[in-house]
Amino acid sequence: MASVELRSLTKRYGSVAVVDGVSLRVEHGLLVCLLGPSGCGKTTTLRLIAGFIEPSAGQIAVGDRVVSAPGRTLPPERRNMSMIFQSYALWPHMTVAENVAYGLKLRKLDRDTIGRKLKAILATTRLEALGGRYPGELSGGQQQRVALARALIVEPEILLLDEPLSNLDANLREEMRFEVRRLHDQYRYTTVYVTHDQSEAMTTADLIAVMNGGRIEQAGSPEDIYDRPRSEFVARFIGSSNILKGRNLDEDRIEFAGTPLRCSGARLPSSGETAVSIRQHDIRLMPKAPDATENVVPATVVRQVFLGSSRDYIVQVADGTQLRVVTSAQDNIAQRSSVWLHLPPDRCRALTG
Repeated sequence: MASVELRSLTKRYGSVAVVDGVSLRVEHGLLVCLLGPSGCGKTTTLRLIAGFIEPSAGQIAVGDRVVSAPGRTLPPERRNMSMIFQSYALWPHMTVAENVAYGLKLRKLDRDTIGRKLKAILATTRLEALGGRYPGELSGGQQQRVALARALIVEPEILLLDEPLSNLDANLREEMRFEVRRLHDQYRYTTVYVTHDQSEAMTTADLIAVMNGGRIEQAGSPEDIYDRPRSEFVARFIGSSNILKGRNLDEDRIEFAGTPLRCSGARLPSSGETAVSIRQHDIRLMPKAPDATENVVPATVVRQVFLGSSRDYIVQVADGTQLRVVTSAQDNIAQRSSVWLHLPPDRCRALTG
């Protein structure tokens, strides 16, 4: 296993920087997800790591060796990396066993070694009973397991995955998230995983790097990214937070909809405006005015939807801002009712990015 380090990595096509000064270190044995919307640069970053394209500026290092820099890029076949594509890229004329063992045969290992490694990886990926079948006879989930087995059997230093679950239906996708994580925990290869699906990233990753416009907006653990977003983009993209904007009153309060609102996460400037994020389920919806008034904002229910285990509200405050609030199904408050919102100070995150 080896660490991967991106050092001010940049890729330009003409005047457009698709990857723009990205710096990230992935310690050996970790699984990092590059997460972001289409066009944010995550797949280009993965292709740079794989060696399929050359950087315009910056470097990529694996362990102590530089494998990519402008004018000197080590070819993919000399990087000891395995890559799993969105399309799986299985050989249709080969059986499962032949597909999985293909990389070992290219390395000219002896038959006994190939047989032993093949048996072990088929058992690990739960494909023993499918070794004699062809890819066209398999489900999408089974084909994905074959692609994983083929990538793992050659014992790469680095495992790269490009939207590997996007072709699966919702139920299979959820199942395969846990399968990817299980296999990672067993083999502990350094892994870079590209996805646009935040649930996929939260389930599989040790570290999430949220990308936007060719740059990393924020990198951290799933808990850190979700609970402590630093920018409005991250707060909206991960979990669809409410974003409140107000005039700064002091180092930890803004004025929102005519009400002082205490927040956490950063010391506020003495003047100007600050955006604050709060998750829909962190807001407490009350039908009566509470005795305590700190971080309590009056509002009116604009919409209410029953979702079985919860209710989804849209409420409007005095300045016209609408917030989304998710409560338990028991909290049944009618449309056009007056309500009071309690926004806990420790869940109101000041956004400085």
